[in-house]
Amino acid sequence: MKAIVYEEFGSPDVLELKEVEKPIPKDDEVLVKVHATSVNALDMIFRSGASLLFGMTKLMAGFNKPKHNILGFDVSGEVEAVGQKITKFKKGDLIYACLRSPGANAEYVCVPEKLAAIKPANMSHLEAATTADTGGTALTGLRDVVTITEGQRVLIFGASGGVGSFAVQIAKIFTNEVTGVCGTNAVDMVKSLGANAVIDYKKEDFTKNGQTYDVIFDAVGRKVTSYEKCKNSLTENGIFVTVDPQSTMFRYMMNKKVRGYMGGINSEKLDYLRELIEAGKVKTFVDKVYPLSQVAEAHRYYESGKKKGKIGISVQE
Repeated sequence: MKAIVYEEFGSPDVLELKEVEKPIPKDDEVLVKVHATSVNALDMIFRSGASLLFGMTKLMAGFNKPKHNILGFDVSGEVEAVGQKITKFKKGDLIYACLRSPGANAEYVCVPEKLAAIKPANMSHLEAATTADTGGTALTGLRDVVTITEGQRVLIFGASGGVGSFAVQIAKIFTNEVTGVCGTNAVDMVKSLGANAVIDYKKEDFTKNGQTYDVIFDAVGRKVTSYEKCKNSLTENGIFVTVDPQSTMFRYMMNKKVRGYMGGINSEKLDYLRELIEAGKVKTFVDKVYPLSQVAEAHRYYESGKKKGKIGISVQE
């Protein structure tokens, strides 16, 4: 089968299209014929060999050379074969999933049953593949890490990004008071996702406008914003939630107003997302689509900082 392979850490130039062996599913896995995948921040980290979260990503990605030679965490496709212990899926099922170990930048990939769900019926494979990781990450932060009730004010920082674009829509399910923060070129997009108010960070600093929020959700991480910058914008019982656990794990362990987390996406969350999607409450925003052979170009575009929403990779061209 064809796959995008990298043998060393580095720039997008290390990514090459090659012929590799077709994988064989374990007892608790399904073999998926990949129709589409997407590009996420974790792909950039694994490809570059960056060390985050006190070296944990190095443990997963490899130290001197890549531990996994094929990237890609999101997948949508058709079940080709099932392991002996599989009870949820059968050959021919259309599923989507978020992998914990990469491998979706290929024509076939093995997926653990517990990380997959039936694909939303009203989504194409490309749309589903741009939903699993970032949609699941947003859902975890706004449903599981905090509890939002109607009337509470929620601000999404990085509202035009992969996680942020889903966060705006998911926050709207729990409350009608959602503000998005994004750049000038994405204001209309964030409004279209349902934000009641949109702040252009290039024109206004939301931490200095006197407004307060019950939840500030940092969908960017990488210390672009921080609790120190946002604490005066929180209500008395307000909570700052960030997708960057590295910046919060030890420094704010005893601070109940700060919560950092990682995705932890599984079948239950993907099933829940599917219900929201099929009910018309959540959708994906796909900025650009690249064929499998151009994954390196997709990485370059991701790192340019110009993207809005998600970047899709079409595998079955």
